[in-house]
Amino acid sequence: MYAVIRAGGKQYRVAPGDVIRVEKQADKDGRVDFSDVLAVSAEAGNVAPPGSQAFVTGEVVEQGRGNKILVFHYKRKKQYKKLRGHRQDYTAVRITEIGFDGQSFKAPELPKKEKKVKAAHEAGEHEEVKTSKRPGKKAVKHAAHAHAKKSAPKKKKKKTASKKKK
Repeated sequence: MYAVIRAGGKQYRVAPGDVIRVEKQADKDGRVDFSDVLAVSAEAGNVAPPGSQAFVTGEVVEQGRGNKILVFHYKRKKQYKKLRGHRQDYTAVRITEIGFDGQSFKAPELPKKEKKVKAAHEAGEHEEVKTSKRPGKKAVKHAAHAHAKKSAPKKKKKKTASKKKK
């Protein structure tokens, strides 16, 4: 089961459970609806144009900015150079449901991650706490381990024979 959708001027082939990066989308409570569905396939090798009721929904996984792209303009012999950088905003969307003609295909639910609980250390055993110069901040310095790293052996200076003048 897959669908072809149009988002941000580009076309994407999506299936339930896929995560795609589209241009920044306005979301409603973490949900995104794609109403511009170009094609739908319920079976392998069978593609049909969708009816007016075809829809694709997804949930927002992340919003961020892509890698920097450098744009360099240059005209030879004219001493003209211009360098600009650009980072495109994106929204990562996980496709949760594809529906058309009364059929609905849903993605399996993801298991929820449990928060890890850190073991409490005794204050004097492994960490030393010192005050920071910045107000409201605590600086943490880890104490040296029982087995400190060995230092590199010192290099011996070579004895040079002094030249005698004749």
